[in-house]
Amino acid sequence: MRALGITALLAFAIDQLSKLIVVHWMNLKEVLVIPVVPPLLTFRMGWNEGINFGLFSGAGARWALVGLALAISVVLIVWARKFDRPISFVAAGLVIGGALGNALDRVVYGAVADFLNMSCCGVQNPFAFNIADVFIFAGAFGLVIWGEPQAPKNTP
Repeated sequence: MRALGITALLAFAIDQLSKLIVVHWMNLKEVLVIPVVPPLLTFRMGWNEGINFGLFSGAGARWALVGLALAISVVLIVWARKFDRPISFVAAGLVIGGALGNALDRVVYGAVADFLNMSCCGVQNPFAFNIADVFIFAGAFGLVIWGEPQAPKNTP
């Protein structure tokens, strides 16, 4: 469980630090677009009031999504008590840290600060995401692979 807490704290801190640097110190909120390695990576300001791709945005969604992030975090902590692999705790910590990072954005700004935009090979991606989204995706992927306890080994 210690790995879960440390990972969640690190994921949360890295996400919030990245937003502080890019959105505020680099002033992306005013400039709106900063080419980094175009077209592969561009900082493009987006305020997402919903979930992925703006789904479920609108009146009342802000606090419902904050509540959902908190509920998912609690459920993951309870579920983690069954884990027997360190990587499972890390995966759960990534989801929790990312979810809480986005929840804090919703409380402070009313929306999630998205700024990473990646395009390639002639395909222009109109969507932006953030570091918390990367952590949530990676953690969820890890939980799918390593979230169940290992089967007991048959010993003769």
